[in-house]
Amino acid sequence: MTSSDTTPDKAAGPSAWQRRIAGEWHGRPSLFDAEGTWAGYEDIKRSSVYRDGATTYYMDGGLEGGGPLAGRFRLGAPFAFGVADADTDRIYEGPDFHGSGQPYGSFVDARYYGPGWQVGLNTWNQVLDDGMTQVYSSVLYEGWAVVGCFNGLYTRTTEPELDAEASARVAELLAAETRCGPVPFVLPTKERGTYAGRCELWTADQKPAGTVEVAVELQPVDLLRTRHHVTWSGALEREFTVERRRDGNRSFLEGPDAWGSARAFGRANFPVWHLAGEAVEVKGREFAVDAAPGMNAGRQLAVVYELSAGNRLESVLHGTLTWQPAA
Repeated sequence: MTSSDTTPDKAAGPSAWQRRIAGEWHGRPSLFDAEGTWAGYEDIKRSSVYRDGATTYYMDGGLEGGGPLAGRFRLGAPFAFGVADADTDRIYEGPDFHGSGQPYGSFVDARYYGPGWQVGLNTWNQVLDDGMTQVYSSVLYEGWAVVGCFNGLYTRTTEPELDAEASARVAELLAAETRCGPVPFVLPTKERGTYAGRCELWTADQKPAGTVEVAVELQPVDLLRTRHHVTWSGALEREFTVERRRDGNRSFLEGPDAWGSARAFGRANFPVWHLAGEAVEVKGREFAVDAAPGMNAGRQLAVVYELSAGNRLESVLHGTLTWQPAA
C-alpha cells in the first residue's frame, strides 16, 4: 500500500463518517476496572471539527470517582488531536492520541494509543438509526492486558448554543446515564423470546454488502443457563445453537455449534466465540441500550459483530435488536 492509498483528499470535503458525527456529543460514560467493577463516571463533551480542509478532534470533561484508576484517567487539560480524515483510514495524528479508526457505515472501529492515559484503546462507536444517539465503548489496554473500560450512550447537538429542546435532551441523557451506567448486562432469565432486527453487513474493505435479518431466540434452562438459537438470513446465511452459562459479569458459550466466552462491563457485553469445525471467529459487543436498575433485562440491544475467517477480518455486522416475547 502506498501513502496515496490512505492520504485524504482535502478538496473532496469531509468524509461520510465525519459528516455523520458532525456537531457536539454529550455523554457521561462509566469507567470499569479490568474485572468489570464499576469505578466512576467521566463527564464528556466531544466534537470532531472539519474546517478549511483539516479535522481536529476535541474532548473536554472530567472524571468523577475512579477509585484506583482515578490518578491515571484524570488529566489537567482537555484533549485535542489532529485527524487525517478519510472514509478508509482516519489517522489520529496526535499529540494526545496516535492510531487510526476504520468506519463501516454507522460504526467505527478505532485502535490507538493515549500518552496521557498511558493506555492503548480499542474504541467502538455505533451511531443508531435516529442519527442522534451513539453507543460508545473504549476497552483500555497495557500491551495485550485489559486494564479497564469506558462505555455509555451519547446524544448529539448540532448548534453551538443549545436551545430549550437540546438542553432538556442532554440533561435527560446525563441523568439516565448516571442512573443506568453501572447496571450489569443481563438477558431474560425466565422469559422465552427472541431478540430480532435488521442489521447492516459491511465487507472488510468497508463496502456495504447488504442487510441481514438477525434473530437470537432464547430458551432459559435455569437462572444461569440459556439456550441461544441464532439465525442470520439475507446477505449472510448462518444458523447455530449454543448454550450460554452466566457467572456474574462473565459468560461462557458451551456448544454445540460455537464455543467461547464474554465479559461485561456494565451494560456492554464483549463476547468472542468460535464456530465449531470452522476457522471462523466472531468478536462482538452487545449493549443493552434500555437497561435500568431492577430485576429485569434490557429490551433493546445495539450489536456489532466482527467476523474473521482464517484470522483475517471478513465482514462487520451491526444494528439494533428488539426483544419479542414468545407467544
